[in-house]
Amino acid sequence: MIAGAELEPVCEQDQVPATALPKNQRLYNGLVYSFSMRGFVPSAGITGHDHFFDAFAKFGGTDPSHTGEWVDEVAARAASQNIQYLELMVTPTWRRLNTITRDMTWREDLKSLKDELMAKGLLDDIPAAHAFLDEADALRRDRGRCGTSDESPACQVETRYIYQVFRNTPKESVLAQTLFGFELASVDPRVAGINLVGSEDDYAAMADYAVHMRIFQFARGLYPKVHLSLHAGELSLVVPPEGLCCHVRQAVDVARTDRIGHGVDVTHEDDAETLLNDMAAKRVPVEINLTSNEDVLGISGKNHPFPIYRKFGVPVALSTDDEGIERIDLTHEYVRAAESYALSYADLKQLVRNSLEYSFLPGVSLWAAPDFARLADACGGDVAGTDKPSSACETFLKGSEKAEQQWELEKRFQVFESGF
Repeated sequence: MIAGAELEPVCEQDQVPATALPKNQRLYNGLVYSFSMRGFVPSAGITGHDHFFDAFAKFGGTDPSHTGEWVDEVAARAASQNIQYLELMVTPTWRRLNTITRDMTWREDLKSLKDELMAKGLLDDIPAAHAFLDEADALRRDRGRCGTSDESPACQVETRYIYQVFRNTPKESVLAQTLFGFELASVDPRVAGINLVGSEDDYAAMADYAVHMRIFQFARGLYPKVHLSLHAGELSLVVPPEGLCCHVRQAVDVARTDRIGHGVDVTHEDDAETLLNDMAAKRVPVEINLTSNEDVLGISGKNHPFPIYRKFGVPVALSTDDEGIERIDLTHEYVRAAESYALSYADLKQLVRNSLEYSFLPGVSLWAAPDFARLADACGGDVAGTDKPSSACETFLKGSEKAEQQWELEKRFQVFESGF
């Protein structure tokens, strides 16, 4: 299942074990900061939105060589929840990308800017990005004892990475990050796609949003096989009403994103009904982050568009957003969804299936159509999830990582349902 999350450290300073600090506190440069949303009470001085986004700056001094440890921890937590697949957001080699554009002047000619970036060695750090992921994967496998008779259940959690682009940086930096990320995803199968992160109501994100969408449109033309998942519409009336006009719409129509993250302001967008119908027709899913949307934007329950998306037939899946700061897990989000919207078991099952159907795993789907009513022709005579699929179905599954994971999911459904 998709469990979208940035990777955070357990503790920034090795001298002080995490267990020595309160659960909502960690050490940073010799000082203790509270950065968890759990137990946080908004005040006139700081809102939930500010507390959430301010937390990320506190990780600035963390050594990225610990990434493998964090992946192992997240995968172990996922395994304990019966999660079989993760897409985790990371950004290797950020510092070079932050300096390569310092003497550049923005212009609307994206091709000439791309050529200038390439001439300055934009892609020189691709090998370093490979090495970063190699080191992280090796450390994760070592900590989990993967491949041994005593391996951790975390080793069985399939993991891919989403390269994140920071939206609240100069436009030329957004372009550089985007092109680097698309190139990396095109040559390293561990990088499943690209995302755009950061506070969407910050000045640069609002002022440059249309430019950002054109940048992604440009990059998608260069790398048509690379997947894109955009955080769009993570907005409320903290921005002027006209600021809610069209972020989701531009992500869908201009950037041609494969997925939307958040999409909270969709009912405030221009011609929202047409937009929702278009998303349903194009099968553009929305990653729903219930806890984050309440903590950061104050939007929950009947004010959240989750039931509206479902009413219009837009595919939805549950995601944690940033579980390290929210101090939640994916199970928490399923419980919250069930309690808030009176979801049936069939509803929950559809959400889980959506999470793999619209994942960025390579290969074709196990299902003939996204209503999950019929298997693909090669497996049409089989019962999904059985231990011994037919020869044709087995060949089909071996040719698609997505279908293999979907078959495994159906097997887990069978095991669960057999107990009732």
